[in-house]
Amino acid sequence: MLNFTGSRQARLRYLPGSFDVLAPGDHVTCAVTGNRVALDRLRYWSAELQEAYASAEIAVRRYGEMRAKGRI
Repeated sequence: MLNFTGSRQARLRYLPGSFDVLAPGDHVTCAVTGNRVALDRLRYWSAELQEAYASAEIAVRRYGEMRAKGRI
């Protein structure tokens, strides 16, 4: 089925304090919740894990989980 909503997921490279757009789009997907995050509202991500997050609370929780597992 074709999707004509004009919505396209961007592909980003997350850097400390910024990100590079590798493939254009209007949103990314939160790595924890699976919810869409509009690029103009994207504020939280991990450069180490290359993941986006929908909120500060989710980012902090994910950081704690990954630190406990020794991934950060």
